[in-house]
Parts: sequence; structure tokens; C-alpha cells
Amino acid sequence: MAMIASLFLTNSAVVSSELDTLIETSGAIVSQIDRGILMTGAAISFAHTGTGISDGQLAGTAYISSEQVTAYSNALTGMVSYLPYGSAEDYLNEQAQSELDAMNDAIETFTSVVVDMLAVQQVSEMAEDAVTPDEQAEVQAYVAANDMSISQEDADTYNQSLDLIEESANNAGAFLAVAGNEEAVAFMDQGAMDNNTRIEDNGLSYSASNQSVNIAWASSNTVSSIYMNGQDQFNIDVYASHADILTEGASSGLYLTGPTYLGWKCFTTGVCEEDDGT
Repeated sequence: MAMIASLFLTNSAVVSSELDTLIETSGAIVSQIDRGILMTGAAISFAHTGTGISDGQLAGTAYISSEQVTAYSNALTGMVSYLPYGSAEDYLNEQAQSELDAMNDAIETFTSVVVDMLAVQQVSEMAEDAVTPDEQAEVQAYVAANDMSISQEDADTYNQSLDLIEESANNAGAFLAVAGNEEAVAFMDQGAMDNNTRIEDNGLSYSASNQSVNIAWASSNTVSSIYMNGQDQFNIDVYASHADILTEGASSGLYLTGPTYLGWKCFTTGVCEEDDGT
């Protein structure tokens, strides 16, 4: 399955800002009207008393500007497409992007620690190429003279980064699979309406053990699940075997430019032998 590197998303904060914009723009005009009423009320009171004359500039401070009218009009237009319950598709895509970002961070850690541990590949290749006793003696001398060890800390960092890569990739894949299924998206949108809530205000997660994407509704303390194994009405089946996943990895740019494919010398020095050995 090809990894989606980027998504064009509508963030839930952007969606909710349509309402915020309407509140802000209408409130600004109401504030001006309030000021105008105050001025007019004062005029009614003061005009008959011979007191309370302004400097002639007060009315201008209560004007409704053309910019305010335009902003309010645009806010009204924006409300036509406003989604009071949020958008399940946008929420899923947003969370998928968050997982992809986390995966990319973990990949940076992974690639960095792999480079730090290249000594083990150098030793491995030297040992494999040492056929004669003289060549084996050279390996022994080289290892004795150079620090070819790797630290447990590096090994732990490597292991942890792999866990994070797999977890984030699986989370992103599950969210994208649901986002691409119209029936599943409609199911989640209906759940938000039934629970009288914006969907983005409820917990979204992927469970590897249950093989499902779950939305935990805060208002009702219930959970809606969409299964990733094709065992429900949505027929979403996204699992691949270890062999299929590693086969996909074998054609990836990361692998084809990496040290285990190119070899230690080629990767570190850029001096590479042709496939025919010449």
C-alpha cells in the first residue's frame, strides 16, 4: 500500500471558526449599534436641557464601516456550509495527518540511529568476505584496533523508533481507510448528530487488538467501532501479511538508498561496484 505523504485537510479548528467568525463580526456591529443607541439616548436626555453637547465627533465612533458590513456578509455566507456537528471525514484526515507527522519524526530517529550503528554492518561484511586465514587475520586485527561496538542505548532507540513507526503508520492507514469509505463516514456523522456533539470533541483511536477504529462519545459514554478486517457492514479490509509489507518496503526509496541494500562501502563512501562486480 503506497504511503500518502501529504493531505489537503480542513482542520476542525478551521471548521469551528466559521461560527466564531459569525460571532465576532456580528458582535462588532452590535457593539457599534449599542454605542449608537447610547449616543441617541443621551441626545434625547441632554438636548432639552442645554447641557451635554459633544465635540461633534461622537457619532463617527458609532459608525458601521464598510469593512464590518463586508466581514459580516462573508460570515453569513460561510455559515451556509457550516457543519454544526463537525465532519467525520475531516476529523479522520486530520488525525491521520497527525499520525503521519509522528511517523516521520520516528523515521528521522530511526535513520539517525541506523547511521550511528553502521559499524555492525561494516564488521558483518568484512567477516563475510574473509575467506582465507590471512583475510580473517586482517578482520581480527581491524576489530582489535577499532571500536566497532554499538551501545545498548542505540539498540533501545532503534527498537523504540520501529515501534513508533509501525504504530503511527497503522493508525494513519486505519483513519484514512475509514475516511475513504462513504458509508463509514456517514455512520460517524450520524453518531455525532445522535449524541448532539461536534465529532472533533470525541476521542478517535485505532485498536490493533480489536482491529477497529473507535469513536468514544463523551456525552453518552458509548463507543462506536468500525472494523478494519472486513467483518462488518462497511467491508473495510486493510490488513497485509508481514511478507507483503516487507515486499513493498523492498521497492521503497528508503530501502534502495539504504546501507543494507547498497552495502556499507557504497553507502558511506559513494564508491559502489556495478551489479556485475566490475
